[in-house]
Amino acid sequence: MALFITDQITLADWEITESFVRSSGPGGQNVNKVSSAVELRFEAERSPHLPEAVKRRLKRLAGRRWTKEGAVVIQVSEERSQARNREIARERLAELIRRATVVPKKRRPTRPTKGSVERRIKAKKVRGEVKAGRGRVEE
Repeated sequence: MALFITDQITLADWEITESFVRSSGPGGQNVNKVSSAVELRFEAERSPHLPEAVKRRLKRLAGRRWTKEGAVVIQVSEERSQARNREIARERLAELIRRATVVPKKRRPTRPTKGSVERRIKAKKVRGEVKAGRGRVEE
């Protein structure tokens, strides 16, 4: 089952591997018997469906979840249900990739207005005069 991200990006099954492990937390005796936690691994670096720019932004956004091999690893153990944890992991991966598709705005340096420069210099002069008036009083 392919994972739909955006109109242009859909991930193939071979790019995503899921492994299930025993979860900690609530669940009573169920915790000791059922492997409900999911570890989703997406081979981002090898993915032919992601443009290079998106891969670079994804690497930055993923942070610690990005492995040396270039994979994104997402671990979920919030729910008692394996299916629900799997859904949550897939949603998180999709959201992370969607955030990586957004191109950040380029910063354009701005210059201060003439009025703001003049106000700043006037304030500095006033402050300097206040400080110049301090010191020992001559009698």
